Amino acid sequence: MQPATDGRGICVELTIIIPAYNEETTILDAVQSALDAKLPIGEREVIVIENGSTDRTREVLRGHAWPPEVRIIEIEQNRGKGHAMRVGIAAATGRFTAVLDADLEYDPNDYALMLPPLQEEGMDAVLGTRHWQSHSAYSYWYVVGNQFINTTANMLYNVYLSDCMVGMKVARTDLLQSLDLREDGFGFDAEVVARLLRHRARIMEVPVRYRARRREEGKKLTTRDGWRMLRVFLRCRFR
Repeated sequence: MQPATDGRGICVELTIIIPAYNEETTILDAVQSALDAKLPIGEREVIVIENGSTDRTREVLRGHAWPPEVRIIEIEQNRGKGHAMRVGIAAATGRFTAVLDADLEYDPNDYALMLPPLQEEGMDAVLGTRHWQSHSAYSYWYVVGNQFINTTANMLYNVYLSDCMVGMKVARTDLLQSLDLREDGFGFDAEVVARLLRHRARIMEVPVRYRARRREEGKKLTTRDGWRMLRVFLRCRFR
């Protein structure tokens, strides 16, 4: 697949999608980090999905002078991360598409390790894998729950992935656009992996850095979202 041409008439190799809901304190740094990351690519685009925020995220984005490779798409009513990601994937023009959360838990410089398997080894998707440490484990039960869902997913799909729910992913854009993605909320992170597995996509994992933020810093993932991810893996496996 050759890189597509965006609205500027430029061939884009990588699209970085940043869904943002109530991230007024981090959104500028998140977008700038995506622009500044040293990656083995030519042109990139950054698509920010302003996901119906109730804080000043939208005003912060509107008030900043962005370079032409940044596109801001505003959604009036928040329907969750999954809905925002579907909007971004549909708008992507890059050869590959990457997911980057706006909360600064991940470092986009790690895409430099995730892109070569796609560019040179024929992989369809590359997932990050987190190494749980004191600074990266939001809580003991957060890690245990993550590992329980991960083990269940591996058993359901007869694969071995070390971190199915990781937020940092890169995949071929045409493949992502062909998946029947339906999840609106955080279940997206499980659904996209489940759909890739059902399509027998060639997946590689690469270690990435991760720093879990605290609830008072804006951490949004809850136990309910964990159960939702488990149901998503079950639904995609048997339907």
